[in-house]
Amino acid sequence: MTFEKVKEAMIETLRVDEEKIALEATLADDLGIDSLDAVELAMALEEEFGIKLSDDELQAMKTVKDIVDGVDKHLA
Repeated sequence: MTFEKVKEAMIETLRVDEEKIALEATLADDLGIDSLDAVELAMALEEEFGIKLSDDELQAMKTVKDIVDGVDKHLA
């Protein structure tokens, strides 16, 4: 469920190709997400899930799975 919402946010916010989004996909290399895109995505996720992601958490997120795990941690 979290993965699907993260995926939707990536498509809507960053116009990432849906077929490229997989848990093991790296943000920079596979999806072409730079630091500015990451901030935009973080803001969208914070709004969607009602959470706050720290700068340290954002810097540690290298894959889609990292994002999903980070969101799930806040929702637990």
